[in-house]
Amino acid sequence: MKKKSVLDAYALIAYLKRESAHAKVLELLVSDDTDLVINAINAGEAFYILAREQGAPEADYFLNTVLPNLPITVVGNSFEDVIAAARIKAAHTLSFADCFAAATAIREHAPLVTGDPEFKKLGKVLEIDWIG
Repeated sequence: MKKKSVLDAYALIAYLKRESAHAKVLELLVSDDTDLVINAINAGEAFYILAREQGAPEADYFLNTVLPNLPITVVGNSFEDVIAAARIKAAHTLSFADCFAAATAIREHAPLVTGDPEFKKLGKVLEIDWIG
């Protein structure tokens, strides 16, 4: 049975920009035993980071060409999912987008793949697969 991992925007951006942590993300992308998931909010976060740093054409290319060809399932949010993220936000000083990544990892019973030190604030709330 395949294991599941949840990517946050940090992990996806590290891969796309070939930053130091990209090798770990690449390893997960080519793995036959891991299903990768990203919350739509965090995919949007990656989009706006790329748009800000590299321009709208690059961000559109990511959205329309790169992301659909990666073995990553983009998951949406029900009202209950939004409230789960809001509960994390109420209890911890994380960005709301990071709360969606955390809530998705909790919902999916999967580790969150990130190098974002902000997630250290969550303590033992979820399993984190640290990259970078």
